[in-house]
Amino acid sequence: MRTVFMGTPDFSVPVLEALVTAGHEVVAIYCQPPRPAGRGNKERPSPVQLLAERLGLPVHHPVNFQDPAEIKSFADLNADIAVVVAYGLILPQAVLDAPKLGCLNIHASLLPRWRGAAPIHRSIMAGDAQTGVCIMQMEKGLDTGPVLLCDETDILATDTTAVLHDRLSDMGANLIVQALDELPNLTAVVQAEEGVTYAAKIDKAEAKIDWSKSATEVDRLIRGLSPFPGAWFEVDGQRVKVLNSAIADGQGTAGTVLDDALTVACGDGAVQLLRLQRAGKGAMDVRDFLRGMPLPEGKRL
Repeated sequence: MRTVFMGTPDFSVPVLEALVTAGHEVVAIYCQPPRPAGRGNKERPSPVQLLAERLGLPVHHPVNFQDPAEIKSFADLNADIAVVVAYGLILPQAVLDAPKLGCLNIHASLLPRWRGAAPIHRSIMAGDAQTGVCIMQMEKGLDTGPVLLCDETDILATDTTAVLHDRLSDMGANLIVQALDELPNLTAVVQAEEGVTYAAKIDKAEAKIDWSKSATEVDRLIRGLSPFPGAWFEVDGQRVKVLNSAIADGQGTAGTVLDDALTVACGDGAVQLLRLQRAGKGAMDVRDFLRGMPLPEGKRL
């Protein structure tokens, strides 16, 4: 198909690769413009833009679609379909209607659960047993369109957002190729009105660990916010991010270190902290971290 691809971050990259490999004619790439990043605060192209440039595909990054000229430029591509995944801009109706077969979105949840910005984080933080990806026909509402295809995966007790992100990205890439191959025979299913939840963007204020909560809640917070923004605690005036954890045996006063393996008591139960990062340092496994910053048994975090 004559395809426009709209996506920006790492999550979108396998999808673009899959479309090109499957032989679709990708006529244009839309992604967010380069942003200042790194110590030098230099503008850095998005992962999708970098891939598009390697593939020799034309890149567009409008600030928004309020300019009629941008909408006309999009319509003039005469696309059969647009594939949208983690693009980062709201598309007006004129853009949604421009491709002959409309716009398909790859969404990283089992709709209607976790519509919105942070479905992977929220599914882990909520303790969901399963999640997945949906191919959705886009309409003006926030992730409200009818669903063409879904694929499911279990959320494991060891999954972080980073791990689940990569798994769902690969699933989405496979599923969109299937959807385009089978499009004439697919039936769009209207989303149920029951079971709607919204995956609000992660607020950094959520990331501070409250040790008075249960071990299950603390573990889900840590894994759900890893790697970004990273759940954190303070000790001796220093902020420490925790990037992985596991439920552990133990009881004690909430926030107290229980052993030399950095098991920490919670309001109910305990968690072992497995991977940590101090400000200005790289992420480390717990043994390496404790060599540089000992946190002995009895220490309060």
